[in-house]
Amino acid sequence: MSDKGITTDTAPPPVGLYPHSRKVGKLLFLSGVGPRSPQGKEIPGVTVNEAGEVVAKDIEAQCRSVFDNVRRILQASGSDWRNLVDVTVFLTDMQNDFQTYNRVYAEYFADVRPCRTTVEILSLPTPIAIELKCIATIDEES
Repeated sequence: MSDKGITTDTAPPPVGLYPHSRKVGKLLFLSGVGPRSPQGKEIPGVTVNEAGEVVAKDIEAQCRSVFDNVRRILQASGSDWRNLVDVTVFLTDMQNDFQTYNRVYAEYFADVRPCRTTVEILSLPTPIAIELKCIATIDEES
């Protein structure tokens, strides 16, 4: 069984030593994907002060951005949004963000409906409020 790590410039650069995705047979595993802009370090929906501390967040903007980043990685990796089979979602503030996240998730995933797990965590490596870990299928080996 072959495997191939994939990194694309259409998604935010990884913040560590890992690929955006890895193909193993007919499966595609995505590394954790956040809402950072593909063009740099800007995070849609996050306002920071001069000290780099988060002073405001827009969870809806972060959700839309992270879902769009996942879509870009899937396409660059030879898969597609409709091929998602499992999504693990990490939120840093379940109490305040879940309702908005769940509404936006329903917009994006209405026709796909992968398995989903949502967990609250204390923090993420950058000042983001959401990260996704996904598994998808690949229609054809590339």
